[in-house]
Amino acid sequence: MIKPENFIPFGGNEIQPTDAERARIVILPLCYEHAPSYGTGSEDGPYHLLMASEQLEAMDEETLINWGTLGIHTLPPLFPSGDPETAVMQMKRAAEKVLREKKFLLSLGGDHAISIGPVMAAAETYPGIGILQIDAHLDLRDEWNGSRYNHACIMRRIIEKTGAPVAQVGIRSFSPEEVEYVQQQKLRPFYAHDIDPRDDTWIGEVLCALPDTVYITVDLDGLDPSVIPGTGTPEPGGLTYRQLIRLIRAVGREKNVVAADINELAKIPGTQVSEFTAAKIATKLFVYCL
Repeated sequence: MIKPENFIPFGGNEIQPTDAERARIVILPLCYEHAPSYGTGSEDGPYHLLMASEQLEAMDEETLINWGTLGIHTLPPLFPSGDPETAVMQMKRAAEKVLREKKFLLSLGGDHAISIGPVMAAAETYPGIGILQIDAHLDLRDEWNGSRYNHACIMRRIIEKTGAPVAQVGIRSFSPEEVEYVQQQKLRPFYAHDIDPRDDTWIGEVLCALPDTVYITVDLDGLDPSVIPGTGTPEPGGLTYRQLIRLIRAVGREKNVVAADINELAKIPGTQVSEFTAAKIATKLFVYCL
């Protein structure tokens, strides 16, 4: 586990406003991993993403926006309880403090269970919110590895606790139990094999599936492993980087995106590509969703 004193603000110390009150964007590092299914290391994901963010250039190449001037404040990292249900409530309370002030919240995980608390907080703050999930997996199991709050259960818990409409994009791995739940709930995932790399019509369909106010959760395994190899379950056949950015751009332009998270980063020793790309995705959320 990385010690709290080793964390740096997103973009480095020069980016950090003097106080959170002046910030438009608040970064919440959630250092949590419990009962992973396969690869490990996501607990330290926020640290590695923040370290990589210091190496980014502040000018966005598509919009020519200097994201370093948007007012980004990084909170001290939260190390939640080892009890999954307790951890969810701790993360929910941390997110509530930011969302009540109507600031844009970006939570950094951690395994995908870090999304439950912030989504619950966002649903209470913004009634009628919808969830855009970028993921290789449906995450609709009722229980996994001894917990109903495991990373493989997060969308089921979110649907049960918030009733929010969901658009699940990039899906290509799931269990028979999850297929049954999809059919029962009449969900309509956007499966990876149906997404044409030469045609972005699917993005319009995603927009139609979402209400006006949106929370975006980016499980990095939603991207192809050629883009993000450093994740716990790297499933082949995922979204490209440019497909993800075009989706974020469209949702940011057409919807009111109030919060997001990036999760499941697991560093591979000797390479920085996954954490650098994840940090770059964060900046795209800033420039397109504010």
